[in-house]
Amino acid sequence: MSLSDKSAVIEDAVAQIADGATVMVGGFGVPGTPFSLIAELVRQGQKNLTIIKNDANEMGMGIDHLLANGQVSRLITTHIGLNGRAIEMMNEGVLAVEFCAQGILAERVRAGGAGLIGILTDIGEGTELAEGKSVVTVDGKSCLIEPALRADVALLHANSADPFGNLCFAATARNFNPLMAMAASCVIAETETLLPLGGVGADQVHVPGPFVDHVVPLAQLSEEYAVVRR
Repeated sequence: MSLSDKSAVIEDAVAQIADGATVMVGGFGVPGTPFSLIAELVRQGQKNLTIIKNDANEMGMGIDHLLANGQVSRLITTHIGLNGRAIEMMNEGVLAVEFCAQGILAERVRAGGAGLIGILTDIGEGTELAEGKSVVTVDGKSCLIEPALRADVALLHANSADPFGNLCFAATARNFNPLMAMAASCVIAETETLLPLGGVGADQVHVPGPFVDHVVPLAQLSEEYAVVRR
C-alpha cells in the first residue's frame, strides 16, 4: 500500500482557511508556534477568525500580527499578559477573549479530539471563569461543564516530518501541537526538516500521519524562531 505525499506549498495550504474559520494554533510562547503559517495567513488576510491558542504571543510576533491586521474577532486562550495590543483590543471591545485555565484549555482540546461533548471540573467554580457555564452535581460536588473545543483548521510547527505527515517536535515545542492535531478537521503542519518516508523513527513520531492533511517544508526560519536556542 502506498502512502500519500502530503507535502504542500504554503500558499496553497493556507488558502484553504476560510473567512470566519476557527483556527487552533500550536505553541507555548515561541516553542511550537508556526510563525511561517501565521505570516502567510496574515498575507492572505482571511477575516473574522476565531483563534484558539495558549497565548497571544508578544507584540510583533505570531498571533499579534493577526491582531494588528484586524483578522481576529475572538480569542480562546489562557493569558494575554505579554501582548499589550491584545489587552487594549479586549478592553476596547474590538476583540472577544475567552480565558481558560491552562490545563482546562488542554483538556477541552483533548476532549474535542476524542469526540467528547465536554469535560466536568470544579476548577474555576465560584469565579468569573464560571460565568455563563452550566453546573451539575456529581457525588454531591458541584462541577462546571466545560465544552470540548474543535476547529476547522489547526496550524502546527514540527521539528521534522515525512511526506505522509508523521511529525516530531523538539522538546517543549510538543506542548499543544499533538492535541490540536486530533481536534481539527484540517491539519497543516510546517516543518523545519522534511525527511524521506520512514525518516522519522517510530519512537519519534509524536503525531501520526493520518491526523495530518498538509506538510509544508520551510526553506528558512524567520527571526521570530530565533528566540529559541537549541
